[in-house]
Amino acid sequence: MAIIVNLDVMMAKRKISSGELAETIGLSQANLSILKTGKAKAVRFSTLEAICKALNCQPGDILEFRDDGEVEA
Repeated sequence: MAIIVNLDVMMAKRKISSGELAETIGLSQANLSILKTGKAKAVRFSTLEAICKALNCQPGDILEFRDDGEVEA
């Protein structure tokens, strides 16, 4: 997968639980889990905006592009 979701990292930095974030942004915990694990096929801009507002971050803090041939450090 070329798009890496770092939502769990940002949540840990902000010390916010999945349940708290899900409630804040109006998303079910199940759908937030799908997004966190990178299993989501798409994310709405409105959802991304709500996450960024709740976590006080930029979209690039949550989503990362990694070339499939790139070796992890």
